Amino acid sequence: MTDQQRAGRPGRRRQVPHLRSAAGAALLAVALAGLTAGCSAGGSAADSADERSAAPDQLAADPLTAVRNAADITGRTGSAHTATELVTESSEKKAVFSGTGGYDYVKRIGRLEVQVPPGAATTGKIVEVVLPGTVYLQNSGAKVPEGKWVKLDVRQLPDGNLVSSGATDPASAAGALRGAQKADAVGTETVDGVALHHYRGTLDLAKAADATGGRGGDGLRMGGQTFTVKEVPYDVWLDDQGRLHKVVEVFTFAGVAGSKEAKDQVKVTSTTSLTDFGKPVEAAEPPASDIYAMKPSESPK
Repeated sequence: MTDQQRAGRPGRRRQVPHLRSAAGAALLAVALAGLTAGCSAGGSAADSADERSAAPDQLAADPLTAVRNAADITGRTGSAHTATELVTESSEKKAVFSGTGGYDYVKRIGRLEVQVPPGAATTGKIVEVVLPGTVYLQNSGAKVPEGKWVKLDVRQLPDGNLVSSGATDPASAAGALRGAQKADAVGTETVDGVALHHYRGTLDLAKAADATGGRGGDGLRMGGQTFTVKEVPYDVWLDDQGRLHKVVEVFTFAGVAGSKEAKDQVKVTSTTSLTDFGKPVEAAEPPASDIYAMKPSESPK
């Protein structure tokens, strides 16, 4: 299942990453509302429909195996709808982004609409279309004309698009669990009549990228290079089939380049919830005529 892996290079940054792409800089200024040195998400790999096993999936008895299997099992459902929440906290600011959307695991494409909190460089919502290694953004602010989209390779973004667009897309949030290093069973909870098994532990994004492979691993690898806390804490809730219903991942990075001081760290708590497994998801790449390309010399502000 692992494709040829491509490693991205981390961007250099101070308060906001100095990306080569002006569009990328615009995105980060919008998504983090001037809060920090940002980050955002690429899609991760999932099994295609023709790889489904005839036998039904089942939650593994071993906690670590159960967590690592969650992305593949969830991918075999075909699709899922999602709700996201991303909370960024620094010593000076706190911002909350919330979103809704879905992901088609067969076509490997998802769409999210993220509500932008007050104080951001844009207003209303950011619409995001994600594919493995690529993200399209609409209403990314700056000089991007209304209704147009910006296309970015996730390797242009220091965090690989795990957080800087205001959400972690469902495929990446699940894909990160492939890098789980510790997993403890917390207990079982009933949510909407479904028994969910709660696990807690830490994960390694670099190892998750290796396990995911191909373009789907690019965003995870970039995040692994940028985030300052390498053992990423997570909580995850899985059903009896091993499908992912909810995951909370906590990412940390330096708001001031190279700083290890607590006051300069930015904590991002990303929550992804999945429902309606197998229900069709509407998501498509924007037409070429709607893609806006900034000139290399054009300022995003």
